[in-house]
Amino acid sequence: MDQPRLNFEFERQVWTVSALLANLKGLVEREFFDVWIEGEVSNCKYAASRHCYFTLKDARAQLRAVLFATQARRAKFQLRDGLQVRVRGRISLYEARGDVQCIVEHVEPLGRGGLQLAFEQLKEKLAAEGLFAPERKRPLPVLPRRIGLITSPRGAAVADMIRILQRRYPGLHLLLYPVAVQGAAAAPEICEALSFFGAQPPDSAFAVDLLIVGRGGGSLEDLWAFNEESVARALARSPVPTISAVGHETDFTIADFVADLRAPTPSAAAELAVRPHADWLREQQDRCQRLEHAMRYGLLRRRRYLEDRARHGAFDAVRQRLRHGSQRTDDLAHSLEQLLWRRLAAARRRWVASQVGLRQRDPRAQLAAARLALTARQRDLAGVALAHLQQRRQRLDRLAAVLRERDPLRILGRGYTLVYGANGKLAARRSAVAEGEALRIRFADGWLEADARAKPDPL
Repeated sequence: MDQPRLNFEFERQVWTVSALLANLKGLVEREFFDVWIEGEVSNCKYAASRHCYFTLKDARAQLRAVLFATQARRAKFQLRDGLQVRVRGRISLYEARGDVQCIVEHVEPLGRGGLQLAFEQLKEKLAAEGLFAPERKRPLPVLPRRIGLITSPRGAAVADMIRILQRRYPGLHLLLYPVAVQGAAAAPEICEALSFFGAQPPDSAFAVDLLIVGRGGGSLEDLWAFNEESVARALARSPVPTISAVGHETDFTIADFVADLRAPTPSAAAELAVRPHADWLREQQDRCQRLEHAMRYGLLRRRRYLEDRARHGAFDAVRQRLRHGSQRTDDLAHSLEQLLWRRLAAARRRWVASQVGLRQRDPRAQLAAARLALTARQRDLAGVALAHLQQRRQRLDRLAAVLRERDPLRILGRGYTLVYGANGKLAARRSAVAEGEALRIRFADGWLEADARAKPDPL
C-alpha cells in the first residue's frame, strides 16, 4: 500500500520592484511618521528650487534627508556640512532610487540656539558683501531739519526719543512712521518705512535728513526683526543717513552693523542725532569772535605792510614820475582844449556861411517869389481873357438877335403855315401833294392833320 506524499511546496508570491518598494514605503511611513533624529550634516546642497538635500550621519550609519523649500524658508539658519542638528520629520522611501530618507519638517542646531546661528551666518554673509565696510558709512548731517523715527508708536522708547530731541533742539521737525517692532509683520513694515522715506523728493513735506530705526530692549526673539536680511538690505539701500538704536547697550543686531551709526539705546540715538541748541549758539558765538579777531589781525598786518612799503624810497621816484606825468597830461589837455576851440570856431563860421547860402538858395523862398510873379501874370491874363470874353458875348448877342428874327416859327406867327406830305417832307408847291393825301400842317402854336382836296383856281 503506497504511503501518501506530503506536498511541502507553497505557491510563490513574486513582487515587482515598484510594488515591493511601494509596500515598504507604506509600512515605513505608517511606522515612522513622526520621529526626532540627531546627527551630523554632510553632503549638504541647496538646489535651484531652494530644496535642501543632505545626509544625517553618526559614527556607524547615515540617512538621507531632504528639507523642502517651504520649511527651509521658515528656518532661521542655513544648513552646512559639519553642523550637529536635531531634526523632526517622517521616514519615507524614495522609490525612484530605493533610498530611505527623512522628510524634515523642523530642524534646530545642537549646542547653541538656531537664532544665534542664523545671526552669525547672516553676519558673515553680509560682511563678505561689504555691507559693514566703514567706507560706505555716511556722516550724519550736522544740523538736520527733519528727523524720521521708525519705531512703535507705543512704548517708552519713542517717548524718550521725542522728549530728548525736543529738549536738545526745540522746534525740531519730527516725523513718526509707526511700525511693529516684533513679530512676523515687523520686518516688512520696517522695510516699507525705509522705502517710503528714501523715495521722497527733497522738496516733499515728508523728506527727512536723518532716520532713527529702533526699539527698546528685549530677548533675541523680540529683537529678531532687526536681524532679518530684508531689513539689512533696506538699510543699505536707504539714501538717508540712518542711526540704529535697538535694545540695550549689550544688544547687537545686524541692523547695527549696516546702519551708518549704531546707538546703544534709543535715548542715546536722540543724543547723537542733534546737538543741544545752547551748544550751537555758544559755538557760533565762538566762531564769530575768532573770525572777527582773525580779520582784525589780518587787516592790521596788511596795513603795516602797506605803510612799510609806502615809506620805501622807490615810491618817491614813482611819485615824482607820476607828478611829471600829471603835469604833462595837464599841458596836453590844455593844448587839446585850445585846438578844439579853434576848430570849433572855424566850423561855426563855416556853418553860418552855409546857412546864409542855404537861405539864398532855399527852394521855399524861390517858390514864394515864383508865386508872386505868377499871381501878377495871372491878373494880366485874366484881364485880357475878360475883355475877349466880353467881345465874344456881344457878338453872340447880335447873332442871337438875327436868329430870332429869322426863326421860322416867328414867321408862322404872322399867319403863315408849313405843310408836310405823307412822306414827311415839306410840300413847297401844290404839285407836291396828291389828291386825298394825308397832310400835316404846322401852325405857330401846334400841328393839324388834314386831307388834300382839289379846288378850282378862282377866276
